[in-house]
Amino acid sequence: MTEFSPRYLKDYQVPDYKITTVNLTIELDDTKTVVTNVMEVSKVGVHQRALTLDGEHMQLMSVMVNKDKLTASQYQLNESTLTIADLPEQFTLTITTQINPVANTALEGLYKSADVYCTQCEAEGFRRITYFLDRPDVMAVYTTKIIADKTSFPFLLANGNKVEQGDLSNNMHFVTWHDPFPKPCYLFALVAGDFDLLEDSFTTKSGRVVKLELFVDKGNLSRSEHAMVSLKKSMLWDEQQFNLEYDLDIYMIVAVDFFNMGAMENKGLNVFNSKFVLADDLSATDDDFFNVEAVIAHEYFHNWTGNRVTCRDWFQLSLKEGLTVFRDQQFSADMHSSTVTRIKNVKIVRAQQFAEDAGPMAHPIRPEKVMEMNNFYTLTVYEKGSEVIRMMHTILGDDAFKAGIKLYFERHDGQAVTCDDFVAAMSDASNTDLSQFKYWYSQSGTPELSVSDEYDAKSNTYQLTIEQNHPETHDKQEKHNLHIPINVELITSDNNLNQGGLLHSKQKTQTWTFENVFTKPVPALLGNFSAPVKLNYQYNDQDLNVLMVNASDEFNRWDAGQKLFAGYIKQLVNNAELELPMQIAEALAQVLNSDADNAFKAEQLVLPSFDEMAAAIDEVNPGALVRAISILKRFIAEQLQSKFIATYQSLCTNEFAKDGAAIGNRALKNVCLDYLALLDGANELVLNQFNQANNMTDQLAAIKTAALNDLICFEDVMVEFARQWQGNTLVMDKWFSINAMHNNENVVQRITGLLTHPEFSIDNPNRARALIGAFAFYNSHYFHNKDASGYKFLFEQLTKLNAINPQVASRLITPLIQFKSFDNNHQQLMKVELEKLSQLDNLSRDLLEKLTAALQ
Repeated sequence: MTEFSPRYLKDYQVPDYKITTVNLTIELDDTKTVVTNVMEVSKVGVHQRALTLDGEHMQLMSVMVNKDKLTASQYQLNESTLTIADLPEQFTLTITTQINPVANTALEGLYKSADVYCTQCEAEGFRRITYFLDRPDVMAVYTTKIIADKTSFPFLLANGNKVEQGDLSNNMHFVTWHDPFPKPCYLFALVAGDFDLLEDSFTTKSGRVVKLELFVDKGNLSRSEHAMVSLKKSMLWDEQQFNLEYDLDIYMIVAVDFFNMGAMENKGLNVFNSKFVLADDLSATDDDFFNVEAVIAHEYFHNWTGNRVTCRDWFQLSLKEGLTVFRDQQFSADMHSSTVTRIKNVKIVRAQQFAEDAGPMAHPIRPEKVMEMNNFYTLTVYEKGSEVIRMMHTILGDDAFKAGIKLYFERHDGQAVTCDDFVAAMSDASNTDLSQFKYWYSQSGTPELSVSDEYDAKSNTYQLTIEQNHPETHDKQEKHNLHIPINVELITSDNNLNQGGLLHSKQKTQTWTFENVFTKPVPALLGNFSAPVKLNYQYNDQDLNVLMVNASDEFNRWDAGQKLFAGYIKQLVNNAELELPMQIAEALAQVLNSDADNAFKAEQLVLPSFDEMAAAIDEVNPGALVRAISILKRFIAEQLQSKFIATYQSLCTNEFAKDGAAIGNRALKNVCLDYLALLDGANELVLNQFNQANNMTDQLAAIKTAALNDLICFEDVMVEFARQWQGNTLVMDKWFSINAMHNNENVVQRITGLLTHPEFSIDNPNRARALIGAFAFYNSHYFHNKDASGYKFLFEQLTKLNAINPQVASRLITPLIQFKSFDNNHQQLMKVELEKLSQLDNLSRDLLEKLTAALQ
């Protein structure tokens, strides 16, 4: 296997040079774009060290220091750096490079997608545009002049405010942009193309009018209105909740089809994956509308938590991402059902982040070492990072937390800082010691809490004892006891007890005593998922039924049901003949009969996923786990058939609405459909919903149900769906994904054939994720087939993606490298494919780092 040299957090040093201003002139051309970069540079301190700039995948044309053009003998050039020695204390450095945007399939730096030029510079893409100190602690003021053909590229966009534009000879034109706020180069952005433009404005609390512009591909203007509404909601919410006002004269969003990420928060010019901008009533699901709003909010919130205050180095990535995910989750909770929003967040942590913690790429939210920075845009950094911020909010309270945010900006506006700086601001503003809490930043793995209790009827006291355990992780890191906030609610069957509160677990073992408890209670632990930990407490079915009915916190009611389901799924894995008790069906009948809103009911009825269960079981037998979930699901469907039918029919309507009640009604209706699909009459029911659906949520639910249950109507509805939506890129992504999730023994043959489909391109990250990713991540039955056909299919696609787009390859390899979660037979089959990958010529750093961690 190829050797590599990681970078370590402990080796961080302040740069030897600072760059205060950057003046870019970019003359766009498909294969010979010329970039002239004029920088004002000065030494940091007194020294004679050389200036070493990062740069790759481009041709150096010339170098000038002040007005002197350097000869090749006056600098050193290799594949990744340009080094210049004997420099004065202050100087103007001019570097001219030539790049080939069309050949840039990695979609990092400047690339051309279809008829649009676009950039993606986070984390280290700017070095593909020009030679630079490509690190986040080098912050400069940018002025960017873009030159291109006026007919083909009428819109020339970059960061900041537009300061000049004009026509040139030969039908060329230029636009110059100036960003007055110092920023790191990863926030640089450029887009050039011909778009439809949606315009609007927002008046800030101080009375400034900000121009809002949203650019989309021709013909998509009507699908961009929801994104614009979401942006204005985000701007207002940030003012109301955090007193944060937008700072430029214009805010722009551009939607592109070819993009490695969801979106990018470049200062004043956000570049978005089209799937998180375009949505209309016919082609978008309820989840699509929710996700567009959430991602728009996330990138807008970065203007302060990421742009105005940024990361000192990439090890601090969670400084901006964990905090901003927390902020966008709070925003979504305010816009929608707070409980349902929280449940969605928790499912991701339990199903995917816990698996990451247990796998070969386990790392803290602030990693200690990095080889390829793109590999650390992870669920740990984002989702667990958000949970760490949420715990801080829980410990401090809302007022003290916001005071900490205020102090953070007062201290660090315009700076590149560390996670320690953030925690210090929180600690100082609240006068709270967070020194033990800081271990959450440096410690990997998922803590486990073992809880025992004791009730004394004579003294009417109840004791809870909680023990922290910190399992060893792949990085062999020393573990410390953490400060873990634990929300507790004590429940009795007569619902006549109102005790609990927030417990602070800080030691290996601690005991809390509750007095005046006249009946033994059932503890609802980790209310609202107050910490990202696993919980071990011996609940029996009666306990869980008490919680499902009587817990005052809706999250606790949902969580009790998930524990009930999970317990029986674990038993069924080992004994498929287990007789299931009627209590399960009775508990869910109570859910259906409750007065809770339908969105919450829908969540209560959904069983834990394969991934959630796999994270909770040692040495998973994939086939046995799939079968166990299916047995429990069929049992529930059979016992509650009449209730599911009645509920389903009561929620069928010819009218379409997008309010919260309508969204909840669709969610519950389609959960009922999911259960009924296991019983007689399913084919007709699903086909009827497909044919009568007046919205994408219901239509997609029908074809997904047909796929997951391998119904007779599957082929017909898929053909008709493709006929209706061919040419609509985002909807066809859904079609490819449903094909990949088909629960049929021929699914690998099906998706292999789709690789040559006219609308499939492995060069398109969305399309690759839709087909290859959906199969590897969501078709647990056949991805883990005993004949290893699923693993072999993924190996073949990863070999292609390694050469085309290493970032996408690195994300899609995840289901293979987490092989240690599975039984020995599956482990060996997965390792065979990983070993083959490790022997590839020209293996990318992205894959190499993950393969090394997995196979060592």
